[in-house]
Amino acid sequence: MNLHAFDLDPQTDLSFTRSLAVPRALIWECWTEPRHIPHFFIPKPHKITAVDIDLCVGGRFNTSFDVDGHVMDNKGVYLEVVPGEKLVFTDSYTEGWKPAADPFMTAILLLQDGADGGTTYTAIARHRSPDARASHEKMGFYDGWGTVASQLETYAKGLQG
Repeated sequence: MNLHAFDLDPQTDLSFTRSLAVPRALIWECWTEPRHIPHFFIPKPHKITAVDIDLCVGGRFNTSFDVDGHVMDNKGVYLEVVPGEKLVFTDSYTEGWKPAADPFMTAILLLQDGADGGTTYTAIARHRSPDARASHEKMGFYDGWGTVASQLETYAKGLQG
């Protein structure tokens, strides 16, 4: 899968690629099975308090976060699911294609076989405007999503046992 095929727009898109020392199938499992999401999906010490996944195009990807005692619900849908390779989800819609009042972004996760049995992991966040992109970058996109990738790798390594 070629990252350039996504025609990244530096005005509205944020992305990074990292090598994870865990097989791609396990990274896919972690991203697609609700029991795994709380272990990596938000930077610690924040917590995921609920996950509801219907892994199909138009299916729900709903999470609830506890950030410093404030619970936030994030409802979204999958736009594309390519088993083992690609997940695209957004908060622009909720299940049933109901438009969200204040959408933030669309996420694209790309997984490829990496060196030594690992995974090449690419995360892309697409925003509606340059202002939304700038806001997400200032909120800590690279640190936050980088932390999530590190937590994912550590958690998935523990599953290999």
